[in-house]
Amino acid sequence: MNVVIALVIFIIGGIGGFFANRLLSSTSQEQRKLAEQVNKSEAALDQYKLDVAEHLSSSAQLLEQMNNTCQTAMKQMQESTQLLQKATTVEVDSMPFFSAETQQQLAQTAALRHQKRSSAVTEVITEAPLDYSDNPSGLFDEQKQKVTTAE
Repeated sequence: MNVVIALVIFIIGGIGGFFANRLLSSTSQEQRKLAEQVNKSEAALDQYKLDVAEHLSSSAQLLEQMNNTCQTAMKQMQESTQLLQKATTVEVDSMPFFSAETQQQLAQTAALRHQKRSSAVTEVITEAPLDYSDNPSGLFDEQKQKVTTAE
């Protein structure tokens, strides 16, 4: 009977061990899965950090390039302003718009125009223009006119 009891205890122990192994093994599998997820998350975080660092580096380069462009534009604006100030301080007669001959011709033309205007103003007109009638019809007077058409 001792042998039978030992055999039953052995079988019950084997079955209990089998189920205990299954329970412990499923938690270890979950732990392995969780460890893999942690490793993946850490790898993704490291990649994200690299991406952010690269983005910040490229942004810094773009800002530096934009600063250089602004500096160049400011220098050009200063040079243009200085050139305009020099151009406005130069005397007007030093660089005429028209040549001397053209200016003489313009002065003569202007003098002739002024002479024509002054002579035209001195004329006095006493007669009515030719398109006006000497005998007014009275159409626009406030008198009532006769109707010429009969019904």
